[in-house]
Amino acid sequence: MTDTAPQPCDLLIEAGWVVPVEPHGVVLEDHAVAVTAGRIVALLPSAQARARFAPAQTVRRPDAVLIPGLVNAHTHNPMTLLRGVADDLPLMTWLQQHIWPVEAAVIGPEFVADGMALAIAEMLRGGTTCANENYFFPDVQAAVYKRHGFRALVGLPVINFPTAWAAGDDEYFDKAGQVHDDWRDDLLVATAFAPHAPYTVSDANFERVRMLADQLDVQVHLHTHETAQEIADSLKEYGQRPLARLDRLGLVNDRLIAVHMTQLTEAEIHLCAERGVHVAHCAESNLKLASGFCPACALQRAGVNLAIGTDGCASNNDLDMFGELRTAALLAKAVAGDATALDAATALRAATLGGARALGFGERIGSIEPGKEADLVCVDLSALETQPLHHVLSQLVYATGRQQVSDVWIAGRRKLDSRMLVDIDTDALVANARQWRQRIATIRTQ
Repeated sequence: MTDTAPQPCDLLIEAGWVVPVEPHGVVLEDHAVAVTAGRIVALLPSAQARARFAPAQTVRRPDAVLIPGLVNAHTHNPMTLLRGVADDLPLMTWLQQHIWPVEAAVIGPEFVADGMALAIAEMLRGGTTCANENYFFPDVQAAVYKRHGFRALVGLPVINFPTAWAAGDDEYFDKAGQVHDDWRDDLLVATAFAPHAPYTVSDANFERVRMLADQLDVQVHLHTHETAQEIADSLKEYGQRPLARLDRLGLVNDRLIAVHMTQLTEAEIHLCAERGVHVAHCAESNLKLASGFCPACALQRAGVNLAIGTDGCASNNDLDMFGELRTAALLAKAVAGDATALDAATALRAATLGGARALGFGERIGSIEPGKEADLVCVDLSALETQPLHHVLSQLVYATGRQQVSDVWIAGRRKLDSRMLVDIDTDALVANARQWRQRIATIRTQ
């Protein structure tokens, strides 16, 4: 018996299992997480939690596992509206003959906002609570993320040709500075530079990005080493492989989020490890575009921080992080020729804490630890598809579907409640997506 009064908290989540991710590979049975003011204040056995806390709300999920929110480390979320527009094509044909022409006809604030809203709903239903965004109109993106209470790192685009967002180099950088200033103190939305790729960004612009990223203390989010053709073209134009060129320009460091990375030598893998580069592995997009195979296991074993992303819906064609981490784990084994490569615990870590660290959010999210923000996901494991339950981590990675996500919180705020989205009208989203399909179909037949 004790005379100590129970401690008030906002929320107590009791789960059959908790996978905190840190410490690595741990599964805690019959545990609870207490949340106050959007932060985790305790992780402890459920019986102790009931005695210690007097919560304003209790959520009991005895058949579910509680995990950190998934972090999608590379997305183009407005492109949900281009899902299925062009499939079964190689990267440059897909981009130059299909995606870029359609984008040129429809891109604008309305397209970006509507695509973002659809993407946010899809991500929440699949247990994703944070995204690393790379697209145009970052001011619109940031506002939509904020309105929905969704955590994001919003990319500030830089590319060598005019777009609907900016007409030239100076305008790209001027607008980037303004968006950064507008969101620099926000609790959910942060910014990073997003130069498109080595083949679409000049040396001079890369140097400006490096200088400003250092001054503003932000990440640099970049597609690179995506295809063999990219390597060949870089050697022809610059006499260097893209990573060597980026290193010459001072960008190969712990700010760099290098996306795709399917074409790597052993020396390049070790350079990334030495410099603290983060790699965003987009297994399904790379497979669909036949871009190549990221050596995820070799990178991870060398000490590179590995994150997982879906890429955009035009090249995946979904934002399903459960599907993505399963594909990443299986593909890593085939590429390495080693069945132990990227085991279940390591794959889940890449999809949570690895992503958080890549985005510069590792001290705030990505694991279930006291003091961190309460980005949390309940996954129901009672379905016949995840029975019998021998090993929670294996089941999460190899057998669980995103439809088993039951509850989602971001910074302690409920976003999905027993599979129902909170404050999002799904019928309106579907209707809006259908009218965009009609508009795009009309454009393509002209």
